[in-house]
Amino acid sequence: MVGRFDASDSTQPFVSRMEAIEMPSDAIRSFLFHLERLTHGEKGLIPSSVVHSVGEIPVFEELEGFRVSGRSALAKVATIKLNGGLGTSMGLEGPKSLLPVRDKLTFLDLIARQALALRKETGSNAPLLLMNSYRTDTESRLLLQSYRELNNQLVNTSFLQHRIPKILCRDLSPVVCPEDTDLEWCPPGHGDLYAALATSGTLSALIESGVEFAFVSNADNLGAHVSSRILGYMIEQGVDFAMEVCERTLADRKGGHLYRHSNGRLGLREIAQCSSDELDGFQDIAKYPLFNTNNVWLRLRAVDHLLRANQGVIPLPTIVNRKPLDPRQTDSPETIQLETAMGAAISLFDRAAAIRVPRQRFSPVKTTNDLLSVRSDAYQLTEDNRLILHPGRTAPPKIQLDPQYFSLIDEFDMRFPFGPPSLRHCDELEVRGNVVFKQGVSVRETAVVTGSDTGSTVSAAFTITGSVILD
Repeated sequence: MVGRFDASDSTQPFVSRMEAIEMPSDAIRSFLFHLERLTHGEKGLIPSSVVHSVGEIPVFEELEGFRVSGRSALAKVATIKLNGGLGTSMGLEGPKSLLPVRDKLTFLDLIARQALALRKETGSNAPLLLMNSYRTDTESRLLLQSYRELNNQLVNTSFLQHRIPKILCRDLSPVVCPEDTDLEWCPPGHGDLYAALATSGTLSALIESGVEFAFVSNADNLGAHVSSRILGYMIEQGVDFAMEVCERTLADRKGGHLYRHSNGRLGLREIAQCSSDELDGFQDIAKYPLFNTNNVWLRLRAVDHLLRANQGVIPLPTIVNRKPLDPRQTDSPETIQLETAMGAAISLFDRAAAIRVPRQRFSPVKTTNDLLSVRSDAYQLTEDNRLILHPGRTAPPKIQLDPQYFSLIDEFDMRFPFGPPSLRHCDELEVRGNVVFKQGVSVRETAVVTGSDTGSTVSAAFTITGSVILD
């Protein structure tokens, strides 16, 4: 028996597996909560019939009056970075956060330096924490050890995300793959943050040390940083949960969007929570104009209260993801991964808010297209080590590099031997074919560069506007 769940014939194999890797009981209960939904026919869908317009929400630029209250409480904020991702889509074998971004500094270098800048500003030991996965933990902690000033924290610098069993679609049994046991497990999504905070002891340690709030964001979003005006708004308005949202562009149409439920509460709907006949509507940026940046603010005692009220399980909406057992073999058996989204907790807090923020606070890197953008002069590095859009830009340049030659990081770097071209005045850049960019290249407005499959070179100090076909 696990908590209030009785291990039945169908669930006992899952329980046994999780107990064998010493998974905390609350984490097991959380998995069984979502498994029970699945076995009772839950498809993890949010129909458009309950999805309504958000209405008026606070705007970041209009919160200046809350800055004073926020500044007085900066020392009581923990910064948490979601750092479980591997850069496999870019050909990396380790944590994506160890990828160099500026002047050989990695994402984690800049994150650590941001944390130290905040400490200097507040005169405190405001903690920095990483939620790592089993695959990113060792290397990430090793890098942070080089920042000795972080070692005097009130709590450990990292805690682990849980892992859960994959489920075979054909009979809803746990995956058994003795030839590669890693394939039997999957991450439960960043909604696992709440359980991981609690079961690791991090939540109680933070509260006991006097930390009252947490600012959570993805490790690959270097525009995300602690904001005194948002913190002040939470304090003065009594907000327990705040989500930062941005206006959707066509590039964001597949990202989770904010909505207001029929019950009046704010909610988050991911694309995996839409039926196939509603996908076009989901991607309508005029109909659903705000998307979740995954920058989230939490009042820690409210999180603790919600966990206790639900016996250690935060009842987030279930996301049912169907994927091949081995992502490298699309014909391998179909499996189900039960996931949750951190931002979906906005529907569970009585005092929750969404705040519309500028694009400066959202600069994620998912592909080499994004990496070229943030490495270029379309972004600038601030004195406190934030990477933000260059003043005057309202959105990053839209970049499409030929995936045959640019999708893997080694091939990408080889084709920019002197670093990225100037993209400060670029709206769109498309590169077709095998192209190498020399030093001093500048791209303006909209440009299409076409090279041969055998290899072409953009000469040094060359300005590209419009379409260019290389020999």
